[in-house]
Amino acid sequence: MQKIDNSVPYRLIYSLGEHPYLGYLIEPHIVQLNSNGSDSLSYKRVFTNTVDEFKSALDEDDYKIIKLLDEIEQTHVIKRFHKKAIRPMDYFSKVFDQKLYGYIRPKLDQKMLKALELIGNKPLFLMSKKDGYPADQILKIADQPTSILFHFRRNEEETRYFPTLKYNGHRMEFMFKNAEVIINQQAWLLLENTLYHFDQPLEGKKLSPFLNKRYIAVGRTTERKYFETFVTGLIEKHNVYAEGFDIKTIKEDAIPVLTLNYVEEGESHLKLSFTYGDYSFSAGGEHKVSVRMLYESKEDLYTFIRIKRSVSWEEKQREILHVLGLKKLDALFGSYITDHGKSIFSWLNENQNDLLEKGFIIQQETGEKSFFIGKTSLDIEVGEDNDWFDVRAFANFGPYKIPFIQLRDHILNRIQEFELPNGEIAILPEEWFAQYEHLFHFSVKKDMLQFNKAHIGLLHEISEHTALTMSRKLQHLSNFEKIIAIDPPLHFNGQLRPYQQAGYNWFHFLQEFKFGGVLADDMGLGKTVQTLAFLQKQKEDFKSTDHAKTSLLILPTSLVYNWQKEADRFAPKLRILLHTGSNRFKDPYAFSHFDLVITTYGIVRSDEAILGKFFFNYIILDESQNIKNPTSKSFKSIKTLKSKNKLALSGTPVENSVSDIWSQMHFTNPGLLGSYAFFQKEFVVPIEKKKDEEKAQRLQAIIKPFVLRRTKNQVATELPPKTEQIIYCEMTEKQSDMYETTKSEYRNALLDGIVQQNGKTSQITLLQGLTRLRQLANHPKMVDENFDENSGKFQAVLEMLESISSEQNKVLIFSQFVKHLQLFKAHFDKQKIKYAYLDGATKDRADAVQNFKANKDTKVFLISIKAGGVGLNLTEADYVFILDPWWNPAVEQQAIDRTHRIGQTQNVFIYKFISKDTVEEKIVALQNRKKSIATALITTEESFVKSLSPDDLKELLR
Repeated sequence: MQKIDNSVPYRLIYSLGEHPYLGYLIEPHIVQLNSNGSDSLSYKRVFTNTVDEFKSALDEDDYKIIKLLDEIEQTHVIKRFHKKAIRPMDYFSKVFDQKLYGYIRPKLDQKMLKALELIGNKPLFLMSKKDGYPADQILKIADQPTSILFHFRRNEEETRYFPTLKYNGHRMEFMFKNAEVIINQQAWLLLENTLYHFDQPLEGKKLSPFLNKRYIAVGRTTERKYFETFVTGLIEKHNVYAEGFDIKTIKEDAIPVLTLNYVEEGESHLKLSFTYGDYSFSAGGEHKVSVRMLYESKEDLYTFIRIKRSVSWEEKQREILHVLGLKKLDALFGSYITDHGKSIFSWLNENQNDLLEKGFIIQQETGEKSFFIGKTSLDIEVGEDNDWFDVRAFANFGPYKIPFIQLRDHILNRIQEFELPNGEIAILPEEWFAQYEHLFHFSVKKDMLQFNKAHIGLLHEISEHTALTMSRKLQHLSNFEKIIAIDPPLHFNGQLRPYQQAGYNWFHFLQEFKFGGVLADDMGLGKTVQTLAFLQKQKEDFKSTDHAKTSLLILPTSLVYNWQKEADRFAPKLRILLHTGSNRFKDPYAFSHFDLVITTYGIVRSDEAILGKFFFNYIILDESQNIKNPTSKSFKSIKTLKSKNKLALSGTPVENSVSDIWSQMHFTNPGLLGSYAFFQKEFVVPIEKKKDEEKAQRLQAIIKPFVLRRTKNQVATELPPKTEQIIYCEMTEKQSDMYETTKSEYRNALLDGIVQQNGKTSQITLLQGLTRLRQLANHPKMVDENFDENSGKFQAVLEMLESISSEQNKVLIFSQFVKHLQLFKAHFDKQKIKYAYLDGATKDRADAVQNFKANKDTKVFLISIKAGGVGLNLTEADYVFILDPWWNPAVEQQAIDRTHRIGQTQNVFIYKFISKDTVEEKIVALQNRKKSIATALITTEESFVKSLSPDDLKELLR
């Protein structure tokens, strides 16, 4: 090797040489050219990192070839297969052996094959064995492939075996010609300076024995084993000519066969095979040709049956299974399982007809059990009586029609194997356990499928999975979303919005079919109005033949007077009895003189015996989440009451847990959700602990006809931009006593002062007295820190906050008393409820506002009117609570405008909390009377108080 002068002409050549240990390899060399253009004796071995100085002699393919040849050069091979640094001589003399050669050479062969493919017509030489000169003898790559035919000649003594080669239509002599196999993996043969390749996959070692040998002889004593292994394999892959035994080629139309392999405690699967005539092959085999050997001992005749397999057709059959939802379990043996966890039996049931139409044969492995693998289906019909449904169901297993009730124990105990009359074992589809288990749980009887009418939701669910047939009346019931419109009552003051009319219609639907229900509209959507309209209609439709006309409304104490006020406004014809206070009726007969009896959860607990003696038309629970605990005294007391119909109203029927709905459903539709223990096990645990979507959907299907819920967003277009409502709160007993005592003291003092001073009483004293009364109306703790009981208003606000927070809405709470806000602040801190806070002492207003706006968990903003009445934009809130009435309505309006302003996309609900029978109630009335003053630009309370006459004062303190 000499230095190459790249200023003088040169060229790149490839040189085939034999490495003493690694076998034939190709090397790239740059050869200096003589002045006449011939190759000189100067050359240089080049690598990827040294060839760039000669790049003028290279094209794109050359770079690829050189990179490949780098990887088969001896130093690269040693580094790849030997971790420690070692000299080549030491590696090959001390480490390298035949085993390593057998591992390394196939990898080198792969690189050689790629290199030869790229070299094509480029200069290729045979390296000199004497001095390693790379351009010794020019080599040519044959321009077309060579074919090979293997010959067998069997006679009475032996079988001779040899190959013949044919190139360009002529037999090629290669034996005893110094030919060499240079690549084994896919044979390349070097003969007389030409490299020959072959038209079929051929290992070089099948040629090597015949380079210097005419044939191989196999004696009679060992021929059978030789035929079974070597000859059979050779016939599968190559063209073979035989004398002394037969080779028969058959080409049959194939049949795809699926064989069921049942595994008792594992995953059953299917095996795919292909039958060609009398021969069957696993789908895992990749050979285009399969060979079977037969031997007739009498005639001493070997016959090889050569079956040509349609590889592309077989692949199409595999693709059919893939499209239908199977995936390979074991590619070698053609085993398949379902792709989505479904059982093989369910898959076969669904796809059997399709498979048979496509020519598949379905069979099973022989064993102790014989399985039914025919079509499985379920037919369900539903008959209707007055109060229950009859479900007539049959399970069809091929020709067998089995009453579904016979599968009761199997379904409830999840036993999949069911023995058919012919002794075959049917595997019940897994979906039957999930879809129909509840039919047996909720069935009234064990020997037949009979259901309470309230379980219409179960029938909705199963109708999605079966060809369920229903009577026309039952079909009407099942389409409960298309409810008949009912005319509003004649004596109803007001106009029901479209969604309220729908709720009113729904109440009638429930009554027609003797169901109870839960109206679960968002707070502010008018559950009270819908119910009052319905109760007024009940009064107007009452017939003397009806057994019951009086309805009972049970609610939290804080809502008693709101209902009374709303009833006076919308349904003044309703005769209402407030069954509250210490002077309430003790004789249940008195209830019959009224259309509606209003009472509280607390009184129901006390008067359970009295109320339990009366049969009501409706029992209606407002804020029905109050009975969510089935072990509570309220729930137990209410369950003893009797009525023709039942309704529940709640903006938050599910507050904390799925289990909250059970007691409300049990009240409205007893038995609908089974026992509480069953409900916990079957629904609560799977839904809450395991996030079981299927169970959640089933529960929804069961309760759907009996729960009507509309959110603010759903009915936004039907709502006015701003809805205001006064919430009247009843003071607690101790709170009321403190208020009356204080009022008497100021009343006497102030009125005496008016008389004595001819009406010119001290404005300061008057303001002090009114302020103290307003504080007591809010919470006595604002006046007396040691007051240890609750306030009616405080409790009412918390109850409404709970409803709003469950709807994920935000609320502004305004008060002109910082002390009042701090009571809520202390409560929120104790309960770990996130809130924002702003009063006159707040240093960082922007931080408080940002906390409320940006933090989705901060749903409450406590604001004092002086600090936050103006200058804030809080459109994130869609509820405003005004905790106390202000003398100046314009100030109230400023507070409301914090949220009801440009940028607000939602409807805003304003709730004003007024303590009943207090100065607050009188301030509201006074505001209405003093409209001229209210509309004026009044900025101080003093200016309003100055305008009050002695009669106004007397009214305030009456």
